[in-house]
Order: sequence, then structure tokens, then C-alpha cells
Amino acid sequence: MANQAKEMHLAFIGCGVMGESMIAGLLRKGIVEPDRISASHPRDSRRKELSEKYGITAVAENAEAARSAGSHENSVIVICVKPQRLERVITDLLGVLHPNNLVISIVAGARIEYLAGALGTAKVVRAMPNTPSQIGAGITAWTCTEAVGEDDRSDVREILSALGKELFVETENMIDMATSLSATGPTYIFMVMEALTDAGVHLGFSRDMAKELVQETMLGSVKFAMDSHKHPAELRNMVTSPGGTSAAAIYQMEKGTLRTVLSKAVYAAYKRAVELGEK
Repeated sequence: MANQAKEMHLAFIGCGVMGESMIAGLLRKGIVEPDRISASHPRDSRRKELSEKYGITAVAENAEAARSAGSHENSVIVICVKPQRLERVITDLLGVLHPNNLVISIVAGARIEYLAGALGTAKVVRAMPNTPSQIGAGITAWTCTEAVGEDDRSDVREILSALGKELFVETENMIDMATSLSATGPTYIFMVMEALTDAGVHLGFSRDMAKELVQETMLGSVKFAMDSHKHPAELRNMVTSPGGTSAAAIYQMEKGTLRTVLSKAVYAAYKRAVELGEK
């Protein structure tokens, strides 16, 4: 499948942080060559930066980038703009795409049905990456229309693997669910990191020392959990001795309804993701 992916021509519409992350990952893994990638960006300095850094073709107009890829049989149009810029992109691409073009959208809230109708192609993928994707350590949930066949799905997996891991989900509602859990997930983690670091400073550590202790502890705990394949409750019980420090800490976290707060946060993010799709 990798050989098939090498034949792709890709156009990145709106090449911001996530678009650049995908390009960097694709080139780093040798999935496609630079001369098969085009990208659009309104700022001249940004276009120059992308061209010099990656050897790709960077243009000002969204339609020009799409045409450069869409004229080839195995072409993929990747839309990676912010939600408020989507209407402009749709306008720019009207009548430009071929019905057989494969479109991948990472635009939060943009529904597949809307994209397919507006762009005139039945082959639409909706994907939701997260922040760690910027360093190739993310996970991207994605789904697609029935018109996206197995060959195209293999290409999608290759493209999204440039950001880390990819996970196909069966329904579009699961993309909203993934938005609240994995895409918004780093927000929860960063806030917990911040709170624990502040707690370390309160105890008497320097901020740098507290930050390092917290980050390495979280990183090691995640790696240990993944290697052990145990349920989090089992792992927690392993480190909780009767009358010990973990037991005292757990008592306070349960008393403060930490589980409930996190659950409510995830559900609030889910509801907001659904609302964005209704606009």
C-alpha cells in the first residue's frame, strides 16, 4: 500500500500548524515526494518558508493548490483551515474539484454531508487529530463516506499515520465524541500537569524541578499503563498501600469529585462539538 501512496498528489488547503505537521510527517516517512505536494497560504512569507523548508509548491490561491493536485488521477485535497474560514474555502473551491477527488477535512464541526454537497464530491473523509500530532505522537480518529473505497482508505491511513496513530470509527457522531476525548484531551492533561506543578512549588520545589518531576512521572505512568495492558483501576490499586500516601491522596481526590469534574468536562466538550456541526 505504501507504493500506492507514493503515487498520490496532495493539496493542503490552508497550511497552518497542523497542515505543516502532516507535510513534515509525510516527507519524513518517505510516503510522498515534495514535488507531489502543494499548499495554499495567503501570506507570502509563509509560502516562502514552506517552499524553502520542505521543497513543496506553495501558492496564494486555494483553487490553484487544489487544481495542481486535482488534475492527477490519484489526488487528495486536505482541508485544514479554522472553522470560521471554511465558508471562504468552499467558495474558492466551487467548481474546481473533480467528483472523484478524495477530500480529507480536519475542520472542527464540518459535517461530511455538508462538505460533500458543497464541494461536489462523494469521497469525503472527516478526521480529528490532536495537539501531539505536531510531533508525530498524536492519534487521529476518522470516518468517511461509503464512496471512499478500500484503496482510498489505505491512502488515508498512510496520510494520517504521518501524525502518529490513526483510528477508524464507524459513525460521524464518534468524531464528535473523539473531539471531546482525544482532541480536547491534551487540555485536561495540561491542566492536571499545571496543577501538580503548582502543588510541587507549594511544597518547596523550584518550578523547573517540579515541572520535570511531574512530566516524567506522567510520561512514565502512561508508558507503564500501555505496556502492562492492565485496567487503570488495577494499576491504581498496585500503588495504593493501606494507610499510605496514595490512599490519603485518593481520599482527597474522591472528596473533591475529580472523576465527576472530568466527566462533566468531556461531556461539555462533546456538546460543543455537536453545536459547531449544527451551525
